[in-house]
Amino acid sequence: MELLKEIGMIARSLDSVSNIEFKEIDLSKGQYLYLTSICEHPGIIQEKLAEMIKVDRTTAARAIMKLEEKGLIEKRDDEDNRRIKKLFPSQKGLEVYPFIMREHKHSNSVALEGFSEDEADILLRLLRRVRKNVEKDWECVKKGNKRSY
Repeated sequence: MELLKEIGMIARSLDSVSNIEFKEIDLSKGQYLYLTSICEHPGIIQEKLAEMIKVDRTTAARAIMKLEEKGLIEKRDDEDNRRIKKLFPSQKGLEVYPFIMREHKHSNSVALEGFSEDEADILLRLLRRVRKNVEKDWECVKKGNKRSY
């Protein structure tokens, strides 16, 4: 139980810092996660983006709509299927991406202060294992099922 509390506190702290620092580029409530993912995966579709950052479709749709209204991303029709909308960073989105990544790099270095490179690698591997374990339940619940306790 303590592990999940610690992970939650870390996530909330970093999210709060980012929301405050990203006000100057008009990003809030985790929108930077969507924008960086779109910058790193231009042409991604909304469903894959939601799955990648572990949010439901409605939450992703709201965030994408706000990013589009702010002129940070663009939706484009798929060449083969016009019903499919692909997401791309706009020029404005590409211009703020380095600012976001600078903050991300700084937060990483602060979080890992005092860790050796080996310790940081071990921590990353362990956290990825935790994420993969949790993803099983996330997939189950996302499909409308209940977890068994």
